[in-house]
Order: sequence, then structure tokens, then C-alpha cells
Amino acid sequence: MASPVELLSLTNPVFKSFVFWVGVLVIKMLLMSLLTAVQRFKTKTFANPEDLMSPKLKVKFDDPNVERVRRAHRNDLENILPFFAIGLLYVLTNPSAWLAINLFRAVGISRIVHTLVYAVVVVPQPSRALAFFVALGATVYMALQVVLSAAF
Repeated sequence: MASPVELLSLTNPVFKSFVFWVGVLVIKMLLMSLLTAVQRFKTKTFANPEDLMSPKLKVKFDDPNVERVRRAHRNDLENILPFFAIGLLYVLTNPSAWLAINLFRAVGISRIVHTLVYAVVVVPQPSRALAFFVALGATVYMALQVVLSAAF
């Protein structure tokens, strides 16, 4: 059985893949803040009085384009952060490299697709739901494997 030090090394292809996809998803979530700002400037929708660029503008909280991006960002926080935690614990179960790498890819790609079809180029359902459930399914699978490894 491999030691935790060996498992949490960039020589371990599972950990290396996990680190890569965590990096990609962190960048993606940071870009969501910029996308929110772009929408705010495009629609002149600002939530704080000090952000108003003209005395003619008023504080506004209900622009649908800004709120769509904010919901997508919140959805990322609700789904990507648990993946970070459970993915790391999953690496420590010493899973099959092929399966783990593909689970990490599935989460990463589906979360990017989720953002694209929800907040960038709005595509009708079930596109967003499919992207959501691919990532959710992969994360739940990893969580179950972690629980089973710890329980038995």
C-alpha cells in the first residue's frame, strides 16, 4: 500500500491530474468575478453607491444578466469547493489511475460547460442540468468511495 506522502506527490499521476483540474477550476471561478464585473458595466448595474459612475445612475440589484452570472458563480462555489475536498481525500484512497483521472476530467469539463451554457451563451435545458449532474455524479461517487474506504 502506498504511503500518503507517495500518493500526494506529483509523481503520482492521480494527484498530478487532481492538482491540474483544481488549478483550472480555481482560474475558472476567478474569471467568474470578472464576468460579473463585465455584466455590471455592460448593464450599468451597481450594488454599491460608491460604484456608480454617474449621479444619474441608481443602485440596482435586479438586472437579470448580472444575476444569472452571480447564480452561476454561486453554483460553482456550492459544487466545486466540495470537489476540492473530496477529490483530495479520494486521491488518498489510492484509486485506479484511469478512473480517477477521468472522474477529475469529468468534473472539470462539466463545470466549465455548465458555466458556458448558463452564463456565457445561454442554451436551453437540459444542457445545464446534464453538465451539473455529470459533475455531481462524479463527486458523489468519489465521496462514497472515500466513506467506504474509511469505514472498512
